[in-house]
Amino acid sequence: MTATLPAKMYQAGVHPYAATYWDPGYRPADTDLLACFKVVAQEGVPREEAAAAIAAESSTGTWTTVWTDLLTDLDHYKGRAYRIEDVPGDTPAFYAFVAYPLDLFEEGSVVNVLTSLAGNVFGFKAIRSLRLEDVRFPLAFVLTCGGPPNGIRVERDKLDKYGRPLLGCTIKPKLGLSARNYGRAVYECLRGGLDFTKDDENINSQPFMRWRDRYEAVAKAIRQAEAETGERKGHYLNVTAGTVEDMFERAEFARELDMPIIMHDYLTAGFTAHASLANWARRNGMLLHVHRALHAVLDRNPRHGIHFRVLTKALRLAGGDHLHSGTVVGKLEGDRQATLGWIDLMRESFVAEDRSRGIFFDQHFGHMPGVFPVASGGIHVGHVPALVDIFGDDSVLQFGGGTLGHPWGNAAGATANRVAVEACVLARNAGQNLDRDGAEILRAAAGHSPELEAALQTWGDVRFEFDVVDKIDQA
Repeated sequence: MTATLPAKMYQAGVHPYAATYWDPGYRPADTDLLACFKVVAQEGVPREEAAAAIAAESSTGTWTTVWTDLLTDLDHYKGRAYRIEDVPGDTPAFYAFVAYPLDLFEEGSVVNVLTSLAGNVFGFKAIRSLRLEDVRFPLAFVLTCGGPPNGIRVERDKLDKYGRPLLGCTIKPKLGLSARNYGRAVYECLRGGLDFTKDDENINSQPFMRWRDRYEAVAKAIRQAEAETGERKGHYLNVTAGTVEDMFERAEFARELDMPIIMHDYLTAGFTAHASLANWARRNGMLLHVHRALHAVLDRNPRHGIHFRVLTKALRLAGGDHLHSGTVVGKLEGDRQATLGWIDLMRESFVAEDRSRGIFFDQHFGHMPGVFPVASGGIHVGHVPALVDIFGDDSVLQFGGGTLGHPWGNAAGATANRVAVEACVLARNAGQNLDRDGAEILRAAAGHSPELEAALQTWGDVRFEFDVVDKIDQA
């Protein structure tokens, strides 16, 4: 059947896409939105035809010639497939580069961009698999977006915390705790030395703990921990809900409790709801932590879906102060070089094309503030040297079981995390190599911290050494 597909594509009345949408001589303008797709076409479909079909179906084209093409300046509005490249190590696949005129997209709407680029074309029969690898958002579009409600510098000023990664903890078990016991766990972690604690992504308002009860218990815990430590503390109160109205009700109550930060599951809730919440957070001076639940459904398959670097850029534009970014060393999927690439996309004002990190285009963010990358998922004190080396100071290192699983309790686990991070930052600042000397640095610190010593004895040999599924495409 696949062998007859090209003939069917070119039967009477069927539009030959390449004749209109394949333009290898085109030189993209600074205002064009650029996209790189990884494509596997059906057998017998020429690469140029497949690339042109993607450009057409994601912009102005359809399967046949229509007379209304004559009523618009099609040459101005159409997308153009302008380059094709081989994918190293994947013979059937190729990269198709497409340029889209900026006028195709509503200003400030990440929703509109993703609807076009990741819309019907992903179900196109002539394409066997399709992945949106990267997008270059032109600066003219970036400047129409809201961006992070606060950004890294403003958040540090609000919290009065400088010179080290921030420390967090996801309360476990994820589900089932009462509000009172949840608050107790939060208090112990914060008084032990953490900056933040966190609702997990699937804590909303279940029968065992309604959201209002949780918020009040957490607020009480934060105030008590702040009074005892003299430090500003916070808890990511998840405002994700079944409706936008409920989401805003929860956000408003968090503000009434004088909580510094809320949380949102941006992919499961959707970009429209998320951008609205980011605007609210900006108006109300609220920090916004962003969880990426659903991302691996979209980005883990190397041949199909949307790469996380695209989702990262979209989040920075739509608005968020923190974003989960993987850990490299923890329990969740994450190629080191790719992770370094999207960490740059979260924090830097300009990121240059760098294929070794999976960055296909130069990306300008103008004056847009940066986002804290959040390392979370299966990490413990033994990972701290690597985490500080990979993520640097402008990050959040978030331990769940690596705090709450400490044999002496939550507070001791938090203290062990804090001592390990401060020891590694101090050693790095003194010129030591964390990759080489990390274990020695932790052992030395454990000599004056029994909490760290117990943590190292508990988890020192725990590793998650699995082959990465989604690797950078390199020859």
